[in-house]
Parts: sequence; structure tokens; C-alpha cells
Amino acid sequence: MNDKSIGVFDSGLGGLTAVKQIMRELPNENIIYFGDTGRVPYGTRSKETILKYTRSDIRFLKTFDVKIIVIACGTASSAALPMIKDEFDIPIVGVIDAAVYAAVRATKNKKIGVIGTSGTIKSGEYEKQIKQYDETMQVFSRECPMFVPLVENGYFDTPVTEMIVQEYLEEIRARGVDTLILGCTHYPLLEKVISKYMGSDVTLINSGAEVAKYLKKKLDADNAHSKKTDENQYRYYVSDDVSSFEQLGGIFLEREINGQVNKIDIEQY
Repeated sequence: MNDKSIGVFDSGLGGLTAVKQIMRELPNENIIYFGDTGRVPYGTRSKETILKYTRSDIRFLKTFDVKIIVIACGTASSAALPMIKDEFDIPIVGVIDAAVYAAVRATKNKKIGVIGTSGTIKSGEYEKQIKQYDETMQVFSRECPMFVPLVENGYFDTPVTEMIVQEYLEEIRARGVDTLILGCTHYPLLEKVISKYMGSDVTLINSGAEVAKYLKKKLDADNAHSKKTDENQYRYYVSDDVSSFEQLGGIFLEREINGQVNKIDIEQY
């Protein structure tokens, strides 16, 4: 057993979709979440900047002596994790491996779509890992830079959202994919609109949900579950405005988080 907390971070609010799934899969675990709201989005940053942000986020979470860190950010998982995973003396998992594992098992026609931030798509990490499973798989990728701002501002299901979804996904839908990876943890908040446009015969892979399943298996294998919860089981930290995070974060998690959020200076880490 291991009563230490699970550390989770994302560029902003999106990683809370992964936290929600971790809460469901592992209700006895303590979770410390950091949302880098002051530097969101990561997807449009240079690789050097993403590496810098990822390292500082990990250093902050390590101040809590966590037992494992989940990078609930597609951009950091694809552009930074492969380069920094051996720099720290703690297990670090990203959202890509689990999502790819689920997608290659879900597809029937071997046509998989991947949508993500510019940083995620440019890394080519999803396509690389899918091809490692089966080189005959066809992968169709698309950058969707407007999705994160839509989600961060609460535009989950509006006419504007529908218009942007159609513009981004028109070509992928035309390719006949039967599986679509939501390669950013913000995107499940747009799942209703995306599913409506893609059609009921297309399976959507929620990277946050898949990493939660993976995390449960890993803790099972390592016998590292917590046997007790802290008084403050869930703690949230941000690098910018607390009130807006509390308001939207509660929607993401489907539970109230008022009074549980603290602001920190991430530049110190």
C-alpha cells in the first residue's frame, strides 16, 4: 500500500476531465491537481517552452512527495514526456499510451483520426505509437487550436462551437475513420458536439478516461493503492485567477470545489 497522493497537471482546466475519471476509478486516492492557468495554452508554444513548463510543473508537484505524476495534457505528454521521463525519480505517465491502446482495439477499418493541439499533432507521437502496433493503420491528424479557448471559456455546446467543429473535422470525417482520439483532455467537454458531427458509428476515445484506467491497473500491479484518504482528499492549485477556476472547474468535475483552490507562483519551480 502507498498512502501518498497522486499528482496531476495540465495547462489549465482540461486535465480535470482526467481527474474526474480518476476519482471514479480510484475513489480512495488523494489527488493534488495543478492547472497552469497563467500560461495556458501549451499547444501553441515552442518545444523548448513546453519542456520548460513541464519540468516546472513536475517540480511543483514533487514538493508534495507524490507517488506518481499524471501528465493530463496531450501537448506535454507528446512533446515533453519522451524527453524528460528519465530526469525524475518518480513514475510519470501521460495520456498518449493509454489512448492509443484503446484506439487500436476499437477500430474495425484501421482508420483512426487524431485531433489535438498544434504541439501534439506536430510531435507525431500518436501516429508513431499507432504504427508501432500495426503499420497498416491509417492515421489522419488535425490541429484544432480553437478548441482549448472554447472550453476554457465555457463554450461547450453553442452554434459557434458547432461551426468550428465542422470546419476542423470535415476532412477527417470524409476519410471514413471509425475511431477518433480526442488528443487533448479539454476535448471531452466538446464530446457532444463532436459526436453529433462525426456520427454514432465513430468511436470517440477520451484520453483522460483511458489514462485513469491505466493508472488503476498500474496501482493494482504495484500494490500501491492508498488505504486511507486525507482530510483534504482533493487539492487544487493554479497559477492565475482562482475564482474562474472554481466556477468552471466545478462544471468539469461535476462537483463543487469552492475553497479548495490555491494560487501559486509556478515561476519559482
